[in-house]
Amino acid sequence: MSADPRIESHYPSGGLAEALYFNSGDHTLFGWLHRSTEGTLTGSGIGLVICKPFGYEAICSHRSVRAFAEAAAALGVPALRFDYLGTGDSADIEPQADQLDVWAKDIVAAVIELQRRTGVERVCLLGFRLGALLATLASRQCKAVTALILVAPVLSGRRFLRELRTTRMAASLAAGGQVEPAGVSTPDIQSAGSGSMEVSGFSLSGATIAALAQVDLTTQSVPEACEMLIVDGINLTTARAWVETLIGLGVRSEYLALPGMVEMLMTDPRFAVVPAAAVEAMCDWLLRLQRSSPVRVGATDHNLEFAAVPPIPMLQLPKSGELGPQALVTERPVFLASEALLFGIVTEPSQGDKRRRAVILLNVGAEHHIGSSRMYVSLARQWAQHGYTVLRLDLAGIGDSATRAGRTDNEVFPPAALDDVRVAVEFMRSRYGIRDITLGGLCSGAYHSLRAAIAVLPVNRVLLVNPMNFFWKEGMTAENLQESVDVARNVRFYRERVFSRMIWKRILTRELNIWRIVRILIQRPLLKLESMMRNLARYLRVHLPRDLGWELQEIGARGVKMVFVFARGEPGIDVLKLEAGSAVKQLGDHCHVHIIDSADHIFSHMATRAVLEKILSQELFARNPWGDAIPSIDKEAKF
Repeated sequence: MSADPRIESHYPSGGLAEALYFNSGDHTLFGWLHRSTEGTLTGSGIGLVICKPFGYEAICSHRSVRAFAEAAAALGVPALRFDYLGTGDSADIEPQADQLDVWAKDIVAAVIELQRRTGVERVCLLGFRLGALLATLASRQCKAVTALILVAPVLSGRRFLRELRTTRMAASLAAGGQVEPAGVSTPDIQSAGSGSMEVSGFSLSGATIAALAQVDLTTQSVPEACEMLIVDGINLTTARAWVETLIGLGVRSEYLALPGMVEMLMTDPRFAVVPAAAVEAMCDWLLRLQRSSPVRVGATDHNLEFAAVPPIPMLQLPKSGELGPQALVTERPVFLASEALLFGIVTEPSQGDKRRRAVILLNVGAEHHIGSSRMYVSLARQWAQHGYTVLRLDLAGIGDSATRAGRTDNEVFPPAALDDVRVAVEFMRSRYGIRDITLGGLCSGAYHSLRAAIAVLPVNRVLLVNPMNFFWKEGMTAENLQESVDVARNVRFYRERVFSRMIWKRILTRELNIWRIVRILIQRPLLKLESMMRNLARYLRVHLPRDLGWELQEIGARGVKMVFVFARGEPGIDVLKLEAGSAVKQLGDHCHVHIIDSADHIFSHMATRAVLEKILSQELFARNPWGDAIPSIDKEAKF
């Protein structure tokens, strides 16, 4: 660790994974170094740099990428996984930059950092999807790279762009045919430039798209010194012909088609599965690579120069204006001792700007602490400019936190989540002396924030974005949750679908269970009657169990402010109306409800995400947070 107190790299207690920052040119990247344990390859001089996929695939595969790194370290190979510039916890990127070029240089910087910290002489790059293409490009810039492992590699940039456009079109059809949100002004957004593309909340600049259109690995040379392992999905063997060509050219290459690629890269993080066969194949190949490969002379020479010391982990936000003047903020990784070791990133304002106020942001589903479309990173850095200290926390079993004994990874509603939140609140109070604390999150993050307020944790406000449910019990499944949400939907939702040709086609082809629909339609009037009875009970001061309205009133009575923000059409609006009833309106200025038009559940469009960030910031910053500038209840919500 550097003598400069602002430079921090952290180890979890008793562990070998180190959270760190390092330089890539003039920018700061965040990564995890998994130091080798005593194993077969200890002292072998081989290291592994992991190159993540792009966008939502990186979100889905986060725990799997971590598993690859841990497996390599257990084998004796130190591994570095990191976030490219403009992704994850790294510094932001210029919107017009050629990401392909910048990210390839980031990989070279990661190779240099791994060598500097561990002393390895040779480095293998492990790339997934677009990361595999980037790894191949970076291998031409760095002599230390002597091996490549390419998993489900993107070979043609042009074909990859077609896949992304298809993904956008599919999302558009699911949203009723609208590719971009209509009627939403975005004056505060920096454009990514002409020809840019946003897919599932992640952007590629026009320069990047132009560069990708020119890249085709099947027509370009591979460094002769590199040995290669290429792994395709068992049902999508797109790289087989390329490998046969490489072998014919004398490149030492091996090809495998293995299961688990879709489950790792393209499955919601809640249900994503670590591809055990691919992890085992990597380990076997590294063992054979060690036995067969001599150490290269001059392997540590590089074509690019980088700083030899860790950077100060301070990130300068690139814009100023409505949210305040340009300012420096400090980000640092922290480990919190709960029943399982918890990980988070704290974003702090400069010393002179601290307000003794804090925000804790909780996971969106099973996504790690950056939030959907990296939203939490943007919010944390904006709010730190206004003097807030912000903790982006991974609950146990999610992201980079450890998993509780006897529990599974990626558990969205773990029964002990409240203990994790309590630890985080106490950390902010004891470490920073902060007493004004806000909890917030999207979807399940909103659920856990509200339950913490109900449990009388010492918080001052909760920011609740698109919660879908307000009660959860052990043993419930995602299917149970979906059915309860469908029961709560308003009558108009079903009326519109009665006349939908697509719905009747799905019913007639038995793709949609007609009995499930009947069950929902029967339950809905019963739920409406229950809501009316709960309103009456609250009026008579009778406290019924599992009464959301009563719980919200108790929160308001303690002076805790509640802010609900929904995308219009979200089922959580109807759930709130039915389960809380008239209590929402009676809370008055203690509860604000905002409805945002043209948004999806995770605010994947930049335009609606900007509206969300503006609303949350206004609610957080307002001296008189319940003034006339912010309506207490959206008129069209009709609570």
